[in-house]
Amino acid sequence: MLRDDLRTLWTEPRPSDAPARVRRDWALLAAGVAGTALEAVLREEVVWRPVAVLLSVWLCVLPLWRRTRPLATVALAFGAVLLVAVASLVAAPREPVGLYTGAVVLVLVYALPRWGSGREIVLGGAVVLTVGVLCVAMDGTPVVEKVVGVVFLLLPGVLGAAVRFRVTARERQSEQLRSREREQLARELHDTVAHHVSAMVIIAQAGRVLADTDPSAAVEALEGVEEEGARTLEEMRAMVAALRDRGVGAELAPPAGVADLERLVRTPGGRLRVDLRLDGELGALPPAVDAAVYRIVQESATNALRHAVDATELVVRVSAQRHTVRVSVRDDGRRTGRGRDGYGLTGLRERATLLGGTLRAGPGADRGWHVEAELPGARSESDVRSRPRR
Repeated sequence: MLRDDLRTLWTEPRPSDAPARVRRDWALLAAGVAGTALEAVLREEVVWRPVAVLLSVWLCVLPLWRRTRPLATVALAFGAVLLVAVASLVAAPREPVGLYTGAVVLVLVYALPRWGSGREIVLGGAVVLTVGVLCVAMDGTPVVEKVVGVVFLLLPGVLGAAVRFRVTARERQSEQLRSREREQLARELHDTVAHHVSAMVIIAQAGRVLADTDPSAAVEALEGVEEEGARTLEEMRAMVAALRDRGVGAELAPPAGVADLERLVRTPGGRLRVDLRLDGELGALPPAVDAAVYRIVQESATNALRHAVDATELVVRVSAQRHTVRVSVRDDGRRTGRGRDGYGLTGLRERATLLGGTLRAGPGADRGWHVEAELPGARSESDVRSRPRR
């Protein structure tokens, strides 16, 4: 398992949204150069002043490339630090060589795990740890201070890794939410197309049967096909626009709900008589539940038109109770085939489950096909008022 984790870390790519250079980079450079100049002028007893100033300026310039070249900047910075440390060890000066402004190197330690690839993080981390241990080992400070120094050096790297993990987790969560939204829109697209196309087929069949005996009925059938086709195109355009990356100002039309059931159950071609009854307070349903009720009735009506043989009636009941909404759709036809659930019923079950409800579909006791759903409804005003405040 550890080997797999190391392999995953080694192959981790760089973040794709790393900016090359922003304004604060120039502000950091200006502050670093100004601090170096002030420290070089005002600070007394600076060992190897020209070398210390040159090293500090070098460390202030390197952060300009810390996002695009994190490994290179770390290697150049800590290589210079190690070179000066070795030179000071050979020359044995009274104090360490360098300025306090050189602490800007901690920005590079932070940037390495924040913007580097997995390979750069491993190699750069080895460079930082090696140079840090060698520098504190060559220093004459007590052991406790040496350990604190190494921890202080590595702390920005831990912080950079934590920030990267948080940003990555947030992006992954956002991607999952977008995937769920697209999946839901795909279901909406299937339900819409299946319903309207089925209606168009029924109307066309009825018009063909009546074309010889009643030409006016055939004309009416063609008008019905045209109306259903235009409605299908309108709804498909809205959904496809939502599936694309929408620009500023683009909005998706509100989904259909209980209020649209009257228009939905208008029987195309007069094949089925629809008995629709709505009971209870259905105007205050949550938007997701309102759309789910519409899609359940739509898919059930579509299946009845397509698969119910010799069906004459479709009974639709939607009732809102205290905490639930019940939907019942029944036809009196005969079913052909094995009665296996298609994508429509599978999508409806998933939708009901996500909302915290249930959906059952199957043949009736004598004949026909029954769809029964129970979804969570809106709370009543008395329930809301009776809830204790926290």
